[in-house]
Amino acid sequence: MSSRRHFLTGSAALGLAVLPPGTARAAGRSPAAAGGGRRPNVVVILADDLGFGGIGAYGQRLVSTPRLDRLAAEGLRFTQAYSAAAVCAPSRCAALTGLHAGHGRVRENPFGGPQGSLTEDDTTFAEVLRARGYRTACIGKWGFGPEEADQPSHPQARGFTDFYGYITHGHAHQYYPQYLWHNGAKERIPENADGARGAFVIDLLQGRAVSFLDAHAGGPFLLMLNPNVPHAPSDIPDLGEYADRPWSDADKGHAAQITRLDSLVGAVVDALRRLDVHRDTLLLFSSDNGPHEEGGVDPDLFDENGPLRGYKRNLYEGGVRVPLIAWRPGTVRPGVSDRPTPLTDLLPTLAEVAGAPAPRDIDGLSAGSLLTARPAAGPGHRHLYWYRNDPGATKRANAVDGGRILRLAESVRRRDWKAVRFAPGRDRDVPDAEWEVELYDLAADPGETRDVAAAHPGVVAELTGLLRSSWADRYDRERFGTRIEAPELAYPGEPFTVTATLANGSDRVWTDARIRLDVPAGWRLRPAAPARTALLRPGAVLRTVVEVVPARGDTAAGARLLRAEGTARYDRGTLRYPASRAVAVPPPAPRRDSFLSDLQWVSARNGWGPVELDRSNGRQPAGDGTPISFGGVTYAKGLGVHAHSEIVYHLGAAATRLTAVVGIDDFSAAQSANGATVAQVWGDGRRLYDSGTLTAATGPREVDVDVTGVRLLRLVVQDANGSTSYDHTSWAAAHVRV
Repeated sequence: MSSRRHFLTGSAALGLAVLPPGTARAAGRSPAAAGGGRRPNVVVILADDLGFGGIGAYGQRLVSTPRLDRLAAEGLRFTQAYSAAAVCAPSRCAALTGLHAGHGRVRENPFGGPQGSLTEDDTTFAEVLRARGYRTACIGKWGFGPEEADQPSHPQARGFTDFYGYITHGHAHQYYPQYLWHNGAKERIPENADGARGAFVIDLLQGRAVSFLDAHAGGPFLLMLNPNVPHAPSDIPDLGEYADRPWSDADKGHAAQITRLDSLVGAVVDALRRLDVHRDTLLLFSSDNGPHEEGGVDPDLFDENGPLRGYKRNLYEGGVRVPLIAWRPGTVRPGVSDRPTPLTDLLPTLAEVAGAPAPRDIDGLSAGSLLTARPAAGPGHRHLYWYRNDPGATKRANAVDGGRILRLAESVRRRDWKAVRFAPGRDRDVPDAEWEVELYDLAADPGETRDVAAAHPGVVAELTGLLRSSWADRYDRERFGTRIEAPELAYPGEPFTVTATLANGSDRVWTDARIRLDVPAGWRLRPAAPARTALLRPGAVLRTVVEVVPARGDTAAGARLLRAEGTARYDRGTLRYPASRAVAVPPPAPRRDSFLSDLQWVSARNGWGPVELDRSNGRQPAGDGTPISFGGVTYAKGLGVHAHSEIVYHLGAAATRLTAVVGIDDFSAAQSANGATVAQVWGDGRRLYDSGTLTAATGPREVDVDVTGVRLLRLVVQDANGSTSYDHTSWAAAHVRV
């Protein structure tokens, strides 16, 4: 362990293989050395808005958490563990992908718009473990949109074989939801017979978690359990031991939520013991950020940030330092670690204990050497980075920030030095001289009470350089695992080309790599390149090009799935990376002049707002062409969207002209003047129209585009100012002439 003064810088069946002589091995111990001689099961429990001092093992005195306290006593308690952000969405993205908020796909909570989404470029720790044969489940809060199945941000597309819970951030604020998602479909929660609210969601999540353990105790399995307690509101069916406390109802409910979280953890541990797999299971418990003060909760009553400064949304220690407990009886040695450990370390740590390769372009570092019967100090981070750009403002957090809670902020820790700086507004690109910078020595002042920036200008300059270098406007990932590239449309009887790749984005050689592609029944394959190689070195890609011919009789409009699996041998075991991609058999081309809102679309990826023929925008049913107003003029037929959005129509070379009016409509402009977007029209991969920047002040733009010969029409709205805040945009009277 470090000291406080030293920050530690169909499928092909394959046999087993050993690495070629001289192949480098990653640092750390093998899974067998980690104890038990088999790949351990893994349970990750991530609480929602539980502060560093929220449980007894971390100093809590008013709220009862006996099961978590016992876990901490029997396991390894980290005293300098960190969420990767001070709010939910970027923190959870970082925990899943191993990338901090300067590189991750989701870097902020939504600004009155869509929840951020993961993409096929994001590799989660579920994908890493699934490749080694783990059954993987996510139960509870996912927190990434859109709320639909068969899209790259869905949990099942990001490595979880089983999913039960909330897809979006906002939906997870409901403790008595009308529905939850079960894999790719909504599952309605029945109301009670007397008409009262239905089941309390934590009871549902607990039942599903225990059922998953019962079904897959033979392992190996990964369970990510994401309860939404103790996030506001303080809703719970029974206040229990807190009913008679002289506190507000919000505080009573908050305390009861934490104790209910504790009993949920206890139920999981009890199931592991009952199934006699507790010694073969690594359990990790943590939280996504510091304590909240929403819905009337007083975190100071509970001293929920302990000796630390700040709350949820603050980049001071109280906003980002969180509890972290590692437990595996007989393997993880009980004790305390002060290794600065961000949750970006989850992915490489789980990869090491599971004997799986991890992407080499992540920010996390494995802490696996601490989770053994003979713990050892492993490599540590040169620095840690945080970023905050959030629309929310709460009283205590704003006071801690000196009234700067709505300003963009970032912070960095290098060894015991911690710099926190605030931009003059929300623009990160302003010169360094315009930022307000504070500096703290965490060894001497863990509560960050004394700003010593003036006394250490050299340290400030060094940390400012780290802050700048930690951010990338666009962080292009090295490919990892299997991917399928195919055209969007598949015409019956017309051949098209599919490229399937298996990419070794890790730091070690894979052997006997292969790819297999499966297509719908009746479709034919004509391979045009080999799909096997003896060695796949780090950074290398195995690629196969295949001609696919859809069945002539397969004419019903809708999606068809192409499936591929890349396999390879690694560290005496087999890796399997599945991938799928939807191609659409298109609906008929329009036969007469039509409004687009009256046509069936091929696909719609919409940040926010109703799209014709969409089931729901999450708030209300889609209508027959949403009425749109610009400057008081109302258009009866429209498409309301939110950046980023793409709506695709099949014109089949039947149309000659597209006309529309596009811009930020009156309703959206009344909400805020901050929206800024660019609207584009694409035809068969060619850009036919670009609106330039659209704002409420610019007003709408007329669209008149020649679409002669275009088979596939795409309407795109993109963010134009680096923030999707209030980017509601509308295509009014979008019409094609045939």
